[in-house]
Amino acid sequence: MYKRLCAARLRRLASQFPAVLILGPRQVGKTTLARLTFPKAHYFDLEEPRNREIFSADPRHALDAYSGRMLLLDEAQSVPELFSALRGAIDEGKSRAGRYILLGSSQPALVRRISESLAGRVGMLEVDPLLAAEVVTGAPRRDWKATWLRGGFPAALRRDFRDWWEAYLRLYIERDLPMLGVEVRPLLLRRLLTMLAHAQGGLLNASQLGGSLGVAHTTVQRYLDILEQTFLIRRLPPFFVNVGKRLTKAPKVYIRDTGLLHHLLNIGSASQLDAHPSRGPSWETFVVEELIRREKLVRPFTQFYFWRTQSGAELDLLLDRGDTRVALEIKAGSGRSVYLARSVAAAAQDARAGSAWIIDQAREETLFPSGVRARNFGDDLRWIAP
Repeated sequence: MYKRLCAARLRRLASQFPAVLILGPRQVGKTTLARLTFPKAHYFDLEEPRNREIFSADPRHALDAYSGRMLLLDEAQSVPELFSALRGAIDEGKSRAGRYILLGSSQPALVRRISESLAGRVGMLEVDPLLAAEVVTGAPRRDWKATWLRGGFPAALRRDFRDWWEAYLRLYIERDLPMLGVEVRPLLLRRLLTMLAHAQGGLLNASQLGGSLGVAHTTVQRYLDILEQTFLIRRLPPFFVNVGKRLTKAPKVYIRDTGLLHHLLNIGSASQLDAHPSRGPSWETFVVEELIRREKLVRPFTQFYFWRTQSGAELDLLLDRGDTRVALEIKAGSGRSVYLARSVAAAAQDARAGSAWIIDQAREETLFPSGVRARNFGDDLRWIAP
Protein backbone atom coordinates (compact mmCIF):
# COMPACT_ATOMS: atom_id res chain seq x y z
CA MET A 1 0.00 0.00 0.00
CA TYR A 2 1.13 3.51 -0.74
CA LYS A 3 0.63 6.47 1.58
CA ARG A 4 -1.36 8.98 -0.48
CA LEU A 5 -0.72 12.64 0.26
CA CYS A 6 -4.19 13.60 -0.98
CA ALA A 7 -5.81 11.67 1.91
CA ALA A 8 -5.62 14.80 4.09
CA ARG A 9 -7.58 16.84 1.54
CA LEU A 10 -10.12 14.02 1.21
CA ARG A 11 -10.73 14.07 4.97
CA ARG A 12 -11.03 17.85 4.89
CA LEU A 13 -13.64 17.76 2.12
CA ALA A 14 -15.57 15.04 3.95
CA SER A 15 -15.73 17.29 7.01
CA GLN A 16 -17.29 20.10 4.96
CA PHE A 17 -19.69 18.49 2.46
CA PRO A 18 -22.48 15.89 2.77
CA ALA A 19 -21.02 14.12 -0.27
CA VAL A 20 -17.54 13.95 -1.78
CA LEU A 21 -16.78 12.88 -5.35
CA ILE A 22 -13.43 11.20 -5.99
CA LEU A 23 -12.54 11.36 -9.68
CA GLY A 24 -9.66 9.75 -11.52
CA PRO A 25 -8.70 7.20 -14.15
CA ARG A 26 -9.41 3.52 -13.61
CA GLN A 27 -6.93 1.62 -11.44
CA VAL A 28 -5.26 4.78 -10.16
CA GLY A 29 -6.06 3.84 -6.55
CA LYS A 30 -9.33 5.69 -5.81
CA THR A 31 -10.98 2.73 -4.08
CA THR A 32 -7.91 1.92 -1.99
CA LEU A 33 -7.60 5.57 -0.97
CA ALA A 34 -11.25 5.80 0.09
CA ARG A 35 -11.30 2.50 1.97
CA LEU A 36 -8.08 3.23 3.84
CA THR A 37 -9.19 6.77 4.68
CA PHE A 38 -12.64 5.65 5.86
CA PRO A 39 -12.17 2.04 7.03
CA LYS A 40 -15.56 1.86 8.81
CA ALA A 41 -17.62 2.95 5.80
CA HIS A 42 -19.87 0.52 3.92
CA TYR A 43 -18.53 -0.13 0.42
CA PHE A 44 -20.61 -0.87 -2.69
CA ASP A 45 -19.22 -1.45 -6.19
CA LEU A 46 -22.05 -0.27 -8.44
CA GLU A 47 -20.63 -2.11 -11.45
CA GLU A 48 -21.29 -5.38 -9.62
CA PRO A 49 -24.66 -6.57 -11.00
CA ARG A 50 -26.33 -7.24 -7.64
CA ASN A 51 -25.39 -3.85 -6.19
CA ARG A 52 -26.37 -2.08 -9.38
CA GLU A 53 -29.78 -3.74 -9.31
CA ILE A 54 -30.36 -2.74 -5.67
CA PHE A 55 -29.46 0.91 -6.20
CA SER A 56 -31.17 1.16 -9.61
CA ALA A 57 -34.50 -0.35 -8.53
CA ASP A 58 -35.10 1.97 -5.57
CA PRO A 59 -32.04 4.14 -4.88
CA ARG A 60 -33.67 6.15 -2.10
CA HIS A 61 -34.69 3.00 -0.22
CA ALA A 62 -31.14 1.65 -0.60
CA LEU A 63 -29.68 4.88 0.81
CA ASP A 64 -32.16 5.02 3.71
CA ALA A 65 -31.35 1.41 4.64
CA TYR A 66 -27.89 2.66 5.72
CA SER A 67 -29.08 5.87 7.37
CA GLY A 68 -26.52 7.17 9.83
CA ARG A 69 -23.61 5.28 8.26
CA MET A 70 -21.04 6.45 5.71
CA LEU A 71 -21.37 4.88 2.26
CA LEU A 72 -18.62 4.43 -0.35
CA LEU A 73 -20.33 4.17 -3.75
CA ASP A 74 -17.81 3.06 -6.37
CA GLU A 75 -18.30 3.70 -10.12
CA ALA A 76 -21.26 5.94 -9.32
CA GLN A 77 -21.76 6.87 -12.98
CA SER A 78 -23.11 3.32 -13.49
CA VAL A 79 -26.39 4.22 -11.73
CA PRO A 80 -27.75 7.56 -13.05
CA GLU A 81 -30.86 7.24 -10.84
CA LEU A 82 -28.67 7.56 -7.76
CA PHE A 83 -28.05 11.29 -8.03
CA SER A 84 -31.60 12.57 -7.63
CA ALA A 85 -32.05 10.21 -4.66
CA LEU A 86 -28.89 11.59 -3.08
CA ARG A 87 -30.18 15.13 -3.49
CA GLY A 88 -33.41 14.21 -1.72
CA ALA A 89 -31.61 12.49 1.16
CA ILE A 90 -29.23 15.41 1.63
CA ASP A 91 -31.92 18.10 1.40
CA GLU A 92 -34.16 16.38 3.94
CA GLY A 93 -31.44 16.76 6.50
CA LYS A 94 -30.87 13.05 6.92
CA SER A 95 -27.18 13.29 6.21
CA ARG A 96 -24.27 14.79 8.04
CA ALA A 97 -20.98 15.92 6.52
CA GLY A 98 -19.11 13.08 4.86
CA ARG A 99 -22.16 10.84 4.59
CA TYR A 100 -21.57 9.75 0.98
CA ILE A 101 -18.26 9.18 -0.80
CA LEU A 102 -18.77 8.73 -4.55
CA LEU A 103 -16.04 7.32 -6.77
CA GLY A 104 -15.92 7.45 -10.56
CA SER A 105 -13.68 7.25 -13.59
CA SER A 106 -15.89 9.15 -16.03
CA GLN A 107 -15.43 12.86 -15.61
CA PRO A 108 -18.04 14.14 -18.11
CA ALA A 109 -20.87 11.85 -17.00
CA LEU A 110 -20.31 12.36 -13.28
CA VAL A 111 -19.74 16.09 -13.38
CA ARG A 112 -22.80 16.61 -15.58
CA ARG A 113 -25.05 14.62 -13.24
CA ILE A 114 -23.66 16.34 -10.17
CA SER A 115 -24.13 19.79 -11.70
CA GLU A 116 -27.74 18.84 -12.43
CA SER A 117 -28.57 17.20 -9.08
CA LEU A 118 -25.96 17.91 -6.41
CA ALA A 119 -24.63 21.41 -7.10
CA GLY A 120 -23.37 22.97 -3.87
CA ARG A 121 -23.74 19.71 -1.99
CA VAL A 122 -20.60 17.87 -3.04
CA GLY A 123 -16.86 18.45 -2.78
CA MET A 124 -14.60 17.12 -5.52
CA LEU A 125 -11.17 15.51 -5.38
CA GLU A 126 -9.25 14.39 -8.46
CA VAL A 127 -6.89 11.51 -7.70
CA ASP A 128 -3.82 11.40 -9.91
CA PRO A 129 -1.26 8.64 -10.41
CA LEU A 130 1.27 8.26 -7.62
CA LEU A 131 3.76 11.02 -6.91
CA ALA A 132 7.42 10.07 -6.66
CA ALA A 133 7.23 10.88 -2.93
CA GLU A 134 4.36 8.41 -2.56
CA VAL A 135 6.04 5.61 -4.52
CA VAL A 136 8.87 5.36 -1.98
CA THR A 137 6.31 4.60 0.78
CA GLY A 138 5.02 1.35 -0.72
CA ALA A 139 6.18 -2.02 -1.95
CA PRO A 140 8.01 -2.69 -4.10
CA ARG A 141 10.03 0.35 -3.10
CA ARG A 142 11.06 2.32 -6.19
CA ASP A 143 12.94 5.57 -6.68
CA TRP A 144 11.83 8.53 -8.77
CA LYS A 145 13.76 7.33 -11.82
CA ALA A 146 11.74 4.10 -11.86
CA THR A 147 8.57 6.19 -11.50
CA TRP A 148 9.63 8.29 -14.49
CA LEU A 149 10.06 5.12 -16.58
CA ARG A 150 7.02 3.15 -15.39
CA GLY A 151 4.59 5.95 -14.55
CA GLY A 152 2.53 6.35 -11.42
CA PHE A 153 -0.19 3.68 -11.65
CA PRO A 154 0.28 1.26 -8.73
CA ALA A 155 -0.06 -1.93 -10.79
CA ALA A 156 2.43 -0.68 -13.40
CA LEU A 157 5.00 -0.25 -10.63
CA ARG A 158 4.55 -3.82 -9.39
CA ARG A 159 4.81 -5.77 -12.65
CA ASP A 160 5.96 -5.48 -16.27
CA PHE A 161 4.61 -2.02 -17.02
CA ARG A 162 4.40 -2.60 -20.77
CA ASP A 163 2.24 -5.72 -20.43
CA TRP A 164 0.06 -3.86 -17.94
CA TRP A 165 -0.41 -0.80 -20.16
CA GLU A 166 -1.26 -2.90 -23.21
CA ALA A 167 -3.99 -4.68 -21.23
CA TYR A 168 -5.19 -1.34 -19.84
CA LEU A 169 -5.51 0.22 -23.29
CA ARG A 170 -7.44 -2.75 -24.64
CA LEU A 171 -9.85 -2.64 -21.72
CA TYR A 172 -10.20 1.14 -21.99
CA ILE A 173 -10.98 1.10 -25.72
CA GLU A 174 -13.01 -2.11 -25.94
CA ARG A 175 -14.97 -1.98 -22.65
CA ASP A 176 -14.76 1.30 -20.74
CA LEU A 177 -15.59 3.72 -23.54
CA PRO A 178 -18.57 1.68 -24.82
CA MET A 179 -19.88 1.43 -21.23
CA LEU A 180 -19.81 5.22 -21.09
CA GLY A 181 -21.81 5.42 -24.31
CA VAL A 182 -18.79 6.76 -26.24
CA GLU A 183 -18.46 5.58 -29.82
CA VAL A 184 -14.91 5.47 -31.16
CA ARG A 185 -13.00 3.61 -33.82
CA PRO A 186 -10.48 1.59 -31.80
CA LEU A 187 -7.72 1.57 -34.40
CA LEU A 188 -8.08 5.30 -35.03
CA LEU A 189 -7.92 6.10 -31.30
CA ARG A 190 -4.82 3.95 -30.89
CA ARG A 191 -3.12 5.63 -33.86
CA LEU A 192 -3.99 9.06 -32.46
CA LEU A 193 -2.48 8.16 -29.09
CA THR A 194 0.71 6.97 -30.79
CA MET A 195 0.95 10.17 -32.83
CA LEU A 196 0.47 12.26 -29.70
CA ALA A 197 3.25 10.29 -28.01
CA HIS A 198 5.67 11.06 -30.83
CA ALA A 199 4.74 14.75 -30.62
CA GLN A 200 4.70 14.78 -26.80
CA GLY A 201 4.48 18.28 -25.34
CA GLY A 202 4.05 19.86 -28.76
CA LEU A 203 1.53 22.47 -29.82
CA LEU A 204 -1.83 21.07 -30.84
CA ASN A 205 -2.59 21.18 -34.55
CA ALA A 206 -5.83 19.24 -34.98
CA SER A 207 -5.93 19.83 -38.74
CA GLN A 208 -2.46 18.36 -39.19
CA LEU A 209 -3.33 15.35 -37.03
CA GLY A 210 -6.58 14.88 -38.96
CA GLY A 211 -4.73 15.01 -42.27
CA SER A 212 -2.30 12.32 -41.12
CA LEU A 213 -5.14 10.13 -39.85
CA GLY A 214 -7.44 10.75 -42.82
CA VAL A 215 -10.24 12.28 -40.73
CA ALA A 216 -11.66 15.76 -40.16
CA HIS A 217 -10.13 18.00 -37.51
CA THR A 218 -13.49 17.94 -35.70
CA THR A 219 -13.11 14.17 -35.27
CA VAL A 220 -9.64 14.69 -33.81
CA GLN A 221 -11.02 17.30 -31.40
CA ARG A 222 -13.80 14.92 -30.30
CA TYR A 223 -11.30 12.15 -29.63
CA LEU A 224 -9.05 14.55 -27.72
CA ASP A 225 -12.04 15.57 -25.59
CA ILE A 226 -12.65 11.90 -24.77
CA LEU A 227 -9.00 11.29 -23.87
CA GLU A 228 -8.86 14.39 -21.69
CA GLN A 229 -12.15 13.70 -19.92
CA THR A 230 -10.97 10.18 -19.08
CA PHE A 231 -7.67 11.54 -17.70
CA LEU A 232 -5.24 10.16 -20.31
CA ILE A 233 -4.08 13.44 -21.80
CA ARG A 234 -3.64 17.03 -20.64
CA ARG A 235 -4.15 20.08 -22.83
CA LEU A 236 -2.04 22.78 -21.18
CA PRO A 237 -3.29 26.21 -22.27
CA PRO A 238 -1.03 29.17 -23.07
CA PHE A 239 -1.00 32.15 -20.74
CA PHE A 240 -1.88 35.59 -22.07
CA VAL A 241 -1.05 39.02 -20.73
CA ASN A 242 -1.08 42.27 -22.67
CA VAL A 243 2.65 42.70 -23.21
CA GLY A 244 2.61 43.68 -26.87
CA LYS A 245 4.17 40.40 -27.99
CA ARG A 246 2.89 37.83 -30.46
CA LEU A 247 2.05 34.85 -28.29
CA THR A 248 1.35 31.23 -29.14
CA LYS A 249 -2.38 30.53 -28.90
CA ALA A 250 -2.54 26.73 -29.32
CA PRO A 251 -2.41 24.48 -26.23
CA LYS A 252 0.35 21.95 -25.62
CA VAL A 253 -0.73 18.31 -25.45
CA TYR A 254 0.74 15.74 -23.06
CA ILE A 255 0.02 12.10 -22.46
CA ARG A 256 -0.19 12.49 -18.70
CA ASP A 257 1.41 9.28 -17.45
CA THR A 258 4.97 8.61 -18.59
CA GLY A 259 4.44 4.86 -18.32
CA LEU A 260 1.78 5.05 -21.02
CA LEU A 261 3.94 7.46 -23.00
CA HIS A 262 6.90 5.07 -22.95
CA HIS A 263 4.73 2.10 -23.86
CA LEU A 264 3.42 3.93 -26.93
CA LEU A 265 7.01 4.92 -27.85
CA ASN A 266 8.20 1.31 -27.46
CA ILE A 267 10.50 2.21 -24.55
CA GLY A 268 10.85 -0.60 -22.03
CA SER A 269 13.97 0.17 -20.01
CA ALA A 270 15.98 3.02 -18.52
CA SER A 271 18.75 2.50 -21.08
CA GLN A 272 16.28 2.74 -23.95
CA LEU A 273 14.83 5.90 -22.44
CA ASP A 274 18.27 7.52 -22.07
CA ALA A 275 19.03 6.89 -25.75
CA HIS A 276 15.61 7.85 -27.11
CA PRO A 277 15.06 11.17 -28.95
CA SER A 278 11.93 11.74 -26.85
CA ARG A 279 13.86 11.69 -23.58
CA GLY A 280 13.57 15.48 -23.25
CA PRO A 281 9.79 15.67 -23.80
CA SER A 282 9.36 12.66 -21.50
CA TRP A 283 11.30 14.37 -18.71
CA GLU A 284 9.31 17.57 -19.21
CA THR A 285 6.07 15.58 -18.90
CA PHE A 286 7.20 13.81 -15.77
CA VAL A 287 8.23 17.02 -14.01
CA VAL A 288 5.23 19.07 -15.21
CA GLU A 289 2.81 16.43 -13.93
CA GLU A 290 4.67 16.09 -10.63
CA LEU A 291 4.67 19.84 -10.01
CA ILE A 292 1.00 20.21 -10.93
CA ARG A 293 -0.02 17.35 -8.62
CA ARG A 294 2.04 18.70 -5.72
CA GLU A 295 0.65 22.20 -6.19
CA LYS A 296 -2.95 20.93 -6.19
CA LEU A 297 -2.41 19.31 -2.78
CA VAL A 298 -1.79 22.66 -1.07
CA ARG A 299 -3.38 25.14 -3.50
CA PRO A 300 -6.26 23.33 -5.23
CA PHE A 301 -7.37 26.43 -7.14
CA THR A 302 -4.05 27.26 -8.84
CA GLN A 303 -4.37 27.53 -12.63
CA PHE A 304 -1.70 25.96 -14.86
CA TYR A 305 -0.34 27.33 -18.15
CA PHE A 306 2.72 27.51 -20.34
CA TRP A 307 4.19 30.65 -21.88
CA ARG A 308 5.61 30.93 -25.38
CA THR A 309 6.06 33.80 -27.78
CA GLN A 310 6.24 33.30 -31.53
CA SER A 311 9.87 34.45 -31.37
CA GLY A 312 10.70 31.41 -29.18
CA ALA A 313 10.79 32.71 -25.59
CA GLU A 314 9.28 29.98 -23.45
CA LEU A 315 8.36 28.78 -19.96
CA ASP A 316 7.34 25.14 -19.66
CA LEU A 317 4.98 25.73 -16.73
CA LEU A 318 3.41 28.83 -15.21
CA LEU A 319 1.57 28.56 -11.89
CA ASP A 320 -1.08 31.25 -11.52
CA ARG A 321 -2.01 31.36 -7.84
CA GLY A 322 -4.23 34.42 -8.17
CA ASP A 323 -2.07 36.73 -6.06
CA THR A 324 1.23 35.68 -7.63
CA ARG A 325 2.71 33.63 -10.48
CA VAL A 326 5.64 31.20 -10.52
CA ALA A 327 7.60 30.47 -13.70
CA LEU A 328 9.29 27.09 -14.23
CA GLU A 329 11.59 25.85 -16.98
CA ILE A 330 12.45 22.14 -17.13
CA LYS A 331 15.67 20.64 -18.48
CA ALA A 332 16.52 16.96 -18.84
CA GLY A 333 20.23 17.45 -18.18
CA SER A 334 21.84 20.43 -16.48
CA GLY A 335 20.16 23.80 -16.79
CA ARG A 336 22.91 25.82 -15.14
CA SER A 337 23.67 28.08 -18.13
CA VAL A 338 23.77 31.84 -17.46
CA TYR A 339 22.30 32.35 -20.92
CA LEU A 340 19.35 30.04 -20.11
CA ALA A 341 18.81 31.77 -16.77
CA ARG A 342 18.75 35.16 -18.49
CA SER A 343 16.20 33.88 -21.02
CA VAL A 344 14.00 32.43 -18.26
CA ALA A 345 14.21 35.68 -16.29
CA ALA A 346 13.10 37.70 -19.35
CA ALA A 347 10.17 35.36 -20.05
CA ALA A 348 9.15 35.41 -16.38
CA GLN A 349 9.19 39.20 -16.41
CA ASP A 350 6.99 39.27 -19.52
CA ALA A 351 4.56 36.83 -17.87
CA ARG A 352 4.66 38.99 -14.70
CA ALA A 353 5.83 36.09 -12.55
CA GLY A 354 7.08 36.83 -9.05
CA SER A 355 9.73 34.09 -9.11
CA ALA A 356 11.40 31.79 -11.62
CA TRP A 357 12.98 28.35 -11.33
CA ILE A 358 14.88 25.89 -13.52
CA ILE A 359 14.26 22.23 -12.62
CA ASP A 360 16.96 19.86 -13.85
CA GLN A 361 19.14 16.90 -12.81
CA ALA A 362 22.29 18.79 -11.77
CA ARG A 363 23.53 18.48 -8.21
CA GLU A 364 23.17 21.58 -6.03
CA GLU A 365 20.84 24.56 -6.01
CA THR A 366 22.14 27.60 -7.90
CA LEU A 367 21.15 31.27 -7.70
CA PHE A 368 21.87 33.24 -10.86
CA PRO A 369 22.51 37.02 -10.98
CA SER A 370 19.19 37.39 -12.84
CA GLY A 371 17.36 36.11 -9.74
CA VAL A 372 16.47 32.76 -11.32
CA ARG A 373 17.13 29.70 -9.17
CA ALA A 374 18.00 26.20 -10.44
CA ARG A 375 17.46 23.05 -8.39
CA ASN A 376 17.74 19.30 -8.79
CA PHE A 377 14.39 17.51 -9.10
CA GLY A 378 15.49 14.68 -6.81
CA ASP A 379 16.70 16.85 -3.92
CA ASP A 380 13.26 17.04 -2.31
CA LEU A 381 10.40 14.96 -3.72
CA ARG A 382 7.84 17.07 -1.83
CA TRP A 383 9.23 20.44 -2.94
CA ILE A 384 6.63 23.00 -3.99
CA ALA A 385 7.74 26.26 -5.54
CA PRO A 386 7.57 29.03 -2.90
